[in-house]
Parts: sequence; structure tokens; C-alpha cells
Amino acid sequence: MPNGPADRGVAVFLHGGDYDRLHQGAAIAAAAAAADRPVELFFFWWALARLAEGGLARPEFPGRPDADEVAHRFEARGWPTAAALLASARETGRCRVHACSASLEMLGLRPDAVEGFVDSILGWSAILARTAGVVDRFYL
Repeated sequence: MPNGPADRGVAVFLHGGDYDRLHQGAAIAAAAAAADRPVELFFFWWALARLAEGGLARPEFPGRPDADEVAHRFEARGWPTAAALLASARETGRCRVHACSASLEMLGLRPDAVEGFVDSILGWSAILARTAGVVDRFYL
């Protein structure tokens, strides 16, 4: 039974490839890891494609009329990118990043496309086992 916040894990499931979703997931991971909580970050589908492309370092908001303004604000105010937030979370040693094996296959990506970005490639049986009992789950 958990004794307090440091014992409670956090699971973040990233599905959409929109930058705002990825940034939010990385921010959750960074905040939880900084609070001494273990974090499991899972990348699926379009989020996984963006990760494999190195797209967490580029604040882009296609389709939004104010996309350039928001991207400029990111840069001008020195806000950390999703890549920087994820790096911060991982540097604590409390954040593990995983790729969904089926998503990788469906996207036509080889495992080496995410090498260096993830700690492991897992299927749903392993994902369910890793997140059993985790109460704080975020789906983005």
C-alpha cells in the first residue's frame, strides 16, 4: 500500500501527435518526476510517429490561426519544449519511456527508429502489468 505521494506512480498515455498534447504529457512527467514520483510514459500512434521524427523539440501548431504567434511566444518567453521537459523527467531517473509495439508496426516503423528515445518497446500485456494499480493516469 502506498505511503504517500513519492510512492504513487504516474502513467501518461500519449496518443495524439499534436504538439500541445505532447507538451502537456511531458510537463506532467517532469512535474511528477521532480516530485519524486515514478513515471511511466507510453507513446502510441501519432505521438510515437512524432517522437521518432524528433518532433518534440519543435513547437508547431498547424491548423490554428494563431500558430505562428503561439510558437513565437514559446521561444520569446523561454518556455521549455516538450523535448526539454522529457529530458528533465528522464534525468531524475524516475521516468521511463515506452513505445507501443503494435503502433510501431502499424506506422511502418522499425524499432531502430525509436532507439535512443525510448527505454523499451512493449505490447499491451506488458503495459497493463506495468500500470497495474496506478491511480494517476493521463490520456492525451
